[in-house]
Amino acid sequence: MIDIHPNATLRSGIMLDHGTGIVIGETAVVGYDCSILHHVTLGGSGKAGVDRHPKVGNGVLLGAGASVLGNIKIGDGCQVGAGTLVIGDLPALSVAVGVPAKVIGKFRDDEAQPARSMNQVGTKESEAMLYEVGDGI
Repeated sequence: MIDIHPNATLRSGIMLDHGTGIVIGETAVVGYDCSILHHVTLGGSGKAGVDRHPKVGNGVLLGAGASVLGNIKIGDGCQVGAGTLVIGDLPALSVAVGVPAKVIGKFRDDEAQPARSMNQVGTKESEAMLYEVGDGI
């Protein structure tokens, strides 16, 4: 089952990979050329009648089971790992994992679009494209 509210804004080029369990709320916006894997939730903050859902930038990859909650911004070219809970803004080109989400890396290339390459963090291809931020998870 895929549940997309009719008022949600979805740009072109979006791939819903194994769409089971995807939920996209009323005021959510999904940018161009994004990839959304199964069981992803773009959910609200619980305040009815206000702009309460996430705004996802262009070229973003949302991993399986990721939950992005509230009126927050996921910057262009971000990669959100499987099972991650995002409750705050993520800067463009960042890689975030964990509960709650923590930025663990940033793409070296300003034109990075992880949604197109689908390289998961931990692969040789992915590691070559990233530089680490902080001390990991």
